[in-house]
Amino acid sequence: MTAQVGTQYRPGAGLRMLASAVDAYRRVFVEGEAAQLLSRPQPVRHSGFDFDVMIEQIEQEADGVVSVTLRDPDGGQLPAWTPGAHIDVFLPSGRQRQYSLNSDPADRSAYRIAVRYIANGEGGSREIHENLRVGDRLAVRGPRNAFPLVAAPEYLFVAGGIGITPILPMVIAAERAGIPWRLMYLGRSRSRMPFLCELAQLTGGDVVVRPDDEFGVPNPRMIFEQTPTGAAVYVCGPPALAEAAREVLSLHDPSASLHTERFSPIPVRDGDPFHLWLRRSGIHVDVAADESTLAAIRRVLPGVAYSCQQGFCGTCRAEVLSGEVDHRDRLLLDGDRDRTMLTCVSRARGGELELDL
Repeated sequence: MTAQVGTQYRPGAGLRMLASAVDAYRRVFVEGEAAQLLSRPQPVRHSGFDFDVMIEQIEQEADGVVSVTLRDPDGGQLPAWTPGAHIDVFLPSGRQRQYSLNSDPADRSAYRIAVRYIANGEGGSREIHENLRVGDRLAVRGPRNAFPLVAAPEYLFVAGGIGITPILPMVIAAERAGIPWRLMYLGRSRSRMPFLCELAQLTGGDVVVRPDDEFGVPNPRMIFEQTPTGAAVYVCGPPALAEAAREVLSLHDPSASLHTERFSPIPVRDGDPFHLWLRRSGIHVDVAADESTLAAIRRVLPGVAYSCQQGFCGTCRAEVLSGEVDHRDRLLLDGDRDRTMLTCVSRARGGELELDL
């Protein structure tokens, strides 16, 4: 999948964990081997590693989904990573895409990503499916983690289709640590749901596979109504899943913590229209209240670089020449915010903005 930025919702923080459970899972996650699999408090690396990898294997994992195994060309170990992490992949065409790592975090001999073919997409998935071959070399950056696995007494994982990719390493980590877990895996059909065989080998928790063609389209609210008290809930899939989780958990279990990852750009909220001046191009463009700065730029400069559309990868960074910015990203350091912005999420604070584009 293309990795997108994670968000976290914590209703009723004072009720989050029962005191009797804290010491038990802290011993496991802080002193045990699972501690190495948990993300640090700052999940997004501001400057990732840049290095080359070689494609060792390409496998068909499901209808329209291939996995790509990447190794160090010289046989060395790859940088360590934690469940929920992704890497930036620089394709031969120049496209930059993020993909979740979905192998075992304890195995640093290789990375594995999975890519679903999107016929009407931006071209990254088509390039991987149609053009890449075993032995090809790719430049990558990372790993970075915007969807970290936190310590919890119990987990509920909900994955929709290709959303299983960041969830699979989390399930492996929970299984290895002996923490109770449950996975709800949703999809259109079993033939389109990757890694079913690997999940069948994880016996320490409960895996529920629910394809639509066998059970019908699920009611997202029902999925979360039986959430274990105090559990950490991880959701990766269509926006409707995350919205249902927020609604149900706020009423059903205020002690739960919700962590989500999106497939689509963050919708613009509380936006005001503004005028944008692209100095180098000599182009003026108006940005609507519900439109991102990046979307407006792409209307007049279709070839402008971008990737995550979530405000964490930095591909769409632009120099600000004049105007005040409403920064909504998760990447820029405070010292950079007076002269740069990420156009995918940030916008003008006021009526005009001038960029060096």
